[in-house]
Amino acid sequence: MAAVEPAVIELRGLTRSFPGTPPVEALRSVDLTISSGEYLSVIGPSGSGKSTLLHILGLLDRPTSGDYLFDGIATGTASDSARAALRGGRIGFVFQSFHLLPHRTVLDNVLLATLYSGVPRAERRARALASLERVGMGHRLDFLPTVLSGGERQRVAIARAVIASPHVLLADEPTGNLDSATSGGVLDLFDELHRDGLTLVVITHDAAVSSRAQRRVRIVDGTLVEVG
Repeated sequence: MAAVEPAVIELRGLTRSFPGTPPVEALRSVDLTISSGEYLSVIGPSGSGKSTLLHILGLLDRPTSGDYLFDGIATGTASDSARAALRGGRIGFVFQSFHLLPHRTVLDNVLLATLYSGVPRAERRARALASLERVGMGHRLDFLPTVLSGGERQRVAIARAVIASPHVLLADEPTGNLDSATSGGVLDLFDELHRDGLTLVVITHDAAVSSRAQRRVRIVDGTLVEVG
């Protein structure tokens, strides 16, 4: 019998509502468990609650009610500083818009993610180089993001996200600004990271992107449904 991997993320009856008349329920009694090393996609249309879920998973927002355990830690009662430490040390983020500094080199953009790690610069540089090599961007170290293709910029963003060896990589519409051919290359890279043991959560509205995941859930009107 195969060993069951420990849960990295556990959501129990999680809700998120926003003030209004009536209040807006962005998430409704969400239950979700994500195991270590799992590749999960969350698919749903615009306005379905995907972004709200991502912000809570990434410890950028707190639920209105329910529990969120990350690596067994109850995040709802954790202090802001403890949540920031978890977010900075165990969660990597990849966004649709890359968020690279245009006037800093590829290497500098990745190095900036380790600026407050307390690690000596020489070691940080070695990690950045290894991270860029891992995503196939070791030959673009001194280039500025403005001269890179969209796919190359996303690879740099992924290198920045994984440099600290996070427990979970959260990707928000990671191919949203890319053409289909370039998207395929980024998704191939996600496959490689998954094979290396990284836990991946990809938020998307694209069925082709979602189909690459090991497991898929759909969110509609704030409610999560397992689809395979």
